[in-house]
Amino acid sequence: MRLFRRISFLLLLIPGPVVMASATDHAPPAVQPATAFAAVEVHDKEKLAIAAEPYDTKLKASIFRVDYLAHGVMPVRLVITNNGDKPISLRDARILFQTAEGDRIQASEPEDVERLMTRKEREGGKIPLPGPLPPIKTKAKASNKDIEADFNTFEYGALVVEPHTTRAGFLFYDVSQLDHPLKGAKLHLHKLRDAEGNELFYFEIPFDKYLQSKSSQMD
Repeated sequence: MRLFRRISFLLLLIPGPVVMASATDHAPPAVQPATAFAAVEVHDKEKLAIAAEPYDTKLKASIFRVDYLAHGVMPVRLVITNNGDKPISLRDARILFQTAEGDRIQASEPEDVERLMTRKEREGGKIPLPGPLPPIKTKAKASNKDIEADFNTFEYGALVVEPHTTRAGFLFYDVSQLDHPLKGAKLHLHKLRDAEGNELFYFEIPFDKYLQSKSSQMD
């Protein structure tokens, strides 16, 4: 998985209030510390906090050029805050979407998303017509250019999280086979390393924390 291929485009480093960009802005949201999010795990010993924020509504996902949710792709914002005095390396990191059943899904690349969208449109995007007329497509396929632009703008790409710094960006997961992808699922991270190259204890961030917070806001 070529997870960190677009480092120069991806990160906002200055903390600030949450700003929801309009659909035409296509800009990443302002960066906040990981502890500002509901689905977060904090390792006090390493002074490291990691949060996972799913973009599972049309309003939140309007920052993207492509409607990923409609095609079974879940954008998840990864936020990593290093409160320690030494850098943390993600060069060898594995960041997986772990389903409620324990299956682990790797983050998608642009070509994976394009293939999924093409397949779904081929399977369900046509209306049969009587007679010899060809079928009419109900929805045009999103261009690869739009997907590439989204990945260039939003994909997480920091190989290193410097001391007293927060890094953030998106990963995109194919959850098209799951009826309720977030329920009981987790974001699983391992092979993070400290400045001496020692592997840190793994992180498992339950998406149920996010769902509970979302539910409480609606009460």
